[in-house]
Amino acid sequence: MNQLCVVGLIVSCFFATIARSEGPGAASAKYWVFVGTYTNPKSKGIYRLELDAATGKLSDLHLAAETPSPSFVAIHPNGQFLYAVGEMGSKTAGSVAAFALERKTGALKLLNRQSSLGGAPCHINVDKTGKNVLIANYVGGSAAVLPIQAGGKLGEASSFVQHKGSSVNKSRQEAPHAHSINLDKNNRFAFVADLGLDKVLIYRFDAAKGTITPNEPDAATVDPGAGPRHFAFHPNGKYAYVINEMGMTVTAFDYDSDKGVLKNRQTIGTLPAGVKGGYLSTAEVVVHPSGKFLYGSNRGHNSIAIFSIDEKSGDLKAVGHQGHKIKLPRNFAIEPTGRFLRVANQRSDSILSFRVDGESGRLTPTGEKVEVASPVCIRFR
Repeated sequence: MNQLCVVGLIVSCFFATIARSEGPGAASAKYWVFVGTYTNPKSKGIYRLELDAATGKLSDLHLAAETPSPSFVAIHPNGQFLYAVGEMGSKTAGSVAAFALERKTGALKLLNRQSSLGGAPCHINVDKTGKNVLIANYVGGSAAVLPIQAGGKLGEASSFVQHKGSSVNKSRQEAPHAHSINLDKNNRFAFVADLGLDKVLIYRFDAAKGTITPNEPDAATVDPGAGPRHFAFHPNGKYAYVINEMGMTVTAFDYDSDKGVLKNRQTIGTLPAGVKGGYLSTAEVVVHPSGKFLYGSNRGHNSIAIFSIDEKSGDLKAVGHQGHKIKLPRNFAIEPTGRFLRVANQRSDSILSFRVDGESGRLTPTGEKVEVASPVCIRFR
């Protein structure tokens, strides 16, 4: 993985799960927020915060688990387990760690580790049945499925797929580089955005067997040199979006959920008109729970791009940008209420908060800043 990509992953993963009996959106709901990081002299692993949904405030920062470079984490559907990549291994395989999650205290206890079967595992998801963990390995470009055993431990990989090929940018796309892995709402198909191939590879997923096998067709393509990175579905399951790291664009797809087919319908830039030159790179893409807006992070330009989504077509329309105090944004997430967007601010070791306008999708700074060493990926449950 090149230096910029490694730096980008330092800001790791921010994942929330319900910490009280109230459901998401309840006025008195409390959530645990787990922040994964790239470990360094200031960061030791996965951190824990508490979110008050009524006020939108984050508090009570603690080190939940000391573990190497947990750049992305995922929570089991039952809320009792947390899984984290160990993004090491540019030449050897990285790891995946399983933790027991004590819901009342937010404490994490290491259960076991397994090999990811590839270098620098950089993205992780748990399937909707809670039976498997799916991993994307950046270095070498591969994907793996690890079964979840009784008690939350991980078994050895039950499925592994090695990507092959390259694309037009010889310095960044000399080989496959799988950058994310996602599942559709029906848990039938897995989608791996591969930066090195300019493709979103599509796999049939069997949760009972823990396997991924190539679909027919087996991929959707983006513009040459675009470098697809992260992927998100619209809540209605009819549209999907991939953010292209190198092209500074988002590609919109129509999705056929019966056949697992993505049909390219639109590509739109993430930068304001006229911006070019210097280090520019995108990172995360998130669709608002309402389905009305899409957001993408611009590194270098240091902003969150805002788009409205046409309900009938899924097409995107640029709304604007928010860059207040943002420095190399990696991942970000919209909290369960849909009212606030949290940005993992890589360059200033902080998490910033922005209020979401429910009518326009625009973002307004709240002034809240929580200091977390090397934060990146953000998720809520």
